[in-house]
Amino acid sequence: MATHTGGLTAPAHPAADTATVRIENLVRVLGGRRVLDGLELDIAPGEFVALLGRSGSGKSTLLRALARLDHDVTGSGELVAPDDVSVVFQDARLLPWKRVLDNVILGLSGPDAVERGRTALAEVGLEGRERAWPVELSGGEQQRVSLARSLVREPRLLLADEPFGALDALTRIRMHTLLRHLCERHRPAVLLVTHDVDEAIALADRVAVLEEGRITFSLPVDLPAPRRPASPAYAALRDRLLTRLGVAPTQEENR
Repeated sequence: MATHTGGLTAPAHPAADTATVRIENLVRVLGGRRVLDGLELDIAPGEFVALLGRSGSGKSTLLRALARLDHDVTGSGELVAPDDVSVVFQDARLLPWKRVLDNVILGLSGPDAVERGRTALAEVGLEGRERAWPVELSGGEQQRVSLARSLVREPRLLLADEPFGALDALTRIRMHTLLRHLCERHRPAVLLVTHDVDEAIALADRVAVLEEGRITFSLPVDLPAPRRPASPAYAALRDRLLTRLGVAPTQEENR
C-alpha cells in the first residue's frame, strides 16, 4: 500500500481479490478545517455500504475524493482504476441536447456501444424510450437513465450521492427496488451517501456513520428480505442509528 499526496490513485497491478476501496488516514482541509480527518474505509467487492452523517460531516467530500474529482486530499490506500468508477448524483445531469440513448452511451466506445446502451435502458424499464429527449421524461425516469449510464460500463465501484433525494416518496421506493435489483445483477461495490436512515437500512449490506471527518460507527444490516419497517429488528436498528446521529427516535416520529 503506497502513500499518496495530491489525490488518491489506483494500485498499478491490483490483486483480483483486493478490496474495491481501502483507504487510511484520509485528510482534506477546507478553509482551515479538516473536513476529512484521518478517515479510514474498506469496501469489499460487491458490498453495498450506506454512509450516514449530519450536514457538513464530510460525506460529499469523501465521494469526490473517491471519484478522483478532488486532488487536494492526502492519505494512503488502494482504489480501483478511474475507468472502473461511476457516479450517480442527486441531479440526473443528462445533456438536454442529446437523446436518451446518446446520454447513456456518452463516452462509451466500441462496436457494441449502442446495443449495450439499449440493454441498459431495458434493465431500468425504459425500453422504447431511446429516442426521447430528457425534457420529455419525469424526474424518476431521468434518474433511471442516470443509473443506466452509470452501470452500462460495468463499474467495479458505484458512488451515489443522494440520488433519490429529489424524488417523491413513492418513486423513491420504486427506485430503491430497482437499484437493489441492478446491484445484484451487476455486482459493483457501492457507496451510497444519504441523510435517510430508512433508505440506508432498505438498501445497504452495511451502514456507516461519518462524524467530524471520521467514520465512527459501522455495522452490518442483517435483516431478511423484504426489509419491513414494522419488524422489531428493523425498528431496533433504526433507533440505534438515529441515536448515533443524535436524533432521539421520538423526535423523529414527531416531525
